[in-house]
Amino acid sequence: MPRRRPLLIALSLLILVSGVIGYLWHTPQATPPSLPAHSYAKALRQAHDGLPGAARVLYQQLQRDDLPAIRRAALYAELPNYPSPLALKLAKADLEHGDPMVRRAAVASIHRLLPAAQRSLVLGPLLEDDEQSVRFAVVDALLGLDPDAIGLYFGPFQEVLEQYEQVLEQQPEDAAAQVHLARLYMHEQAYEQAAQALQRSLAVAPQGLDALAMQVRLLERQGQHDASRDVLAKALALRPDSAFLQYELGLWLARHEQQEYALLAFARAVELEPDNNDYRYTLAQTLHQLEQVEAAQKQLETVLSRQPANRKARVLLIQYWKETGQLQNVQVLLAELERQNPDDPVLQQGL
Repeated sequence: MPRRRPLLIALSLLILVSGVIGYLWHTPQATPPSLPAHSYAKALRQAHDGLPGAARVLYQQLQRDDLPAIRRAALYAELPNYPSPLALKLAKADLEHGDPMVRRAAVASIHRLLPAAQRSLVLGPLLEDDEQSVRFAVVDALLGLDPDAIGLYFGPFQEVLEQYEQVLEQQPEDAAAQVHLARLYMHEQAYEQAAQALQRSLAVAPQGLDALAMQVRLLERQGQHDASRDVLAKALALRPDSAFLQYELGLWLARHEQQEYALLAFARAVELEPDNNDYRYTLAQTLHQLEQVEAAQKQLETVLSRQPANRKARVLLIQYWKETGQLQNVQVLLAELERQNPDDPVLQQGL
C-alpha cells in the first residue's frame, strides 16, 4: 500500500502535465478580426476627402452593426458621392433601422442617390413610419415632384404634408420653421398661406436671407416679376457684399433668360465667397451656356482641387472635356474616379 501511493501521485502528475502541454499546443478557434478603434474616423475622413479606396471603406463602415446612430448617420452625408448598387442596397436596408436618426439620414441620402422617377417607389412606404420626423423627412425628399411622379403614394404624401404644415404652423416664433412652411405651401400652390408664413418669418428675423429668397420665388410664381425684382434689389442695396444675395440675383436673372447678367452676379458671389463650391459650380454651368468652355472647365477644376470627393463637379467636368475632345483629361478624371469608387456608374460609360 505505501508503495502504490507514490505511484498514484506520479501518475496524477503525468496526466496533469500532459493536459497542460495539450492546452498550450491547442490552437484556439479563430475569431473575426475586429476593426481598429480609429477605422471609423479614418474611413469618414477618407470619404470626405475623396481619397483612393473611399467607397470601399465607406461601405465597410455601413456594413457594421456596432456603430452608434450618430456615427452611422454621418456616413450617409458622404454616400451620395459614391453611388453603386451596393451603396443603394445599404441605404435601403437602413430605412428599417431601429433609430429614427439613421432612417432620416438614409432618406436624405437616397434623395440624392436616386432620380426623381425612382425616388417615390423606395421612400413612399416610409410615409407610414411610426416616427413623425421620419415621415416629414420623406415629404421633404419628395417635395417638388408632381402627382404622377409620386404615383401610388400621392394620397399618403398629401396626408403627411398636411400634418407637417400643422406642426410648423404651431411654431410662429421660429423663423426657419416658417420659411419651411412657406416652401410646403408653395408646393401646393397655396400662395396666400405661403406669404403669411414668410411675413411671420420676417417679423421674427427681418434680415433673414432665406425668407427674402423665398419671397422672391413666391412673387415670381404669382407672375409678379417686377415686385420680385424689387424685393431682391432692396435687399442688395442694404447688403451689396452679400454673396448669398448676389447668387440669388444670378438665379433670378437666369430664370428670366438674362444669362450674361447672371454670369456677372455669379462671378461676384464667387469673388465674395470663394470657398463656396455650389456657387462656383453654378458659375461653371453659366460660363458653359455662354460658350466660355475653357473658363467653365477651370472653375470645375478649382472645385475638384478643393473637394476631390465632389462627384457632381467631376462628372460635369468629364462631360465638358469630352465635348472639346480632350480625351486625355477625361482619362485622368476617370482614373481618379475609379480609385475612389470602381463601381461608379459613370465608369461603365467609358470614353
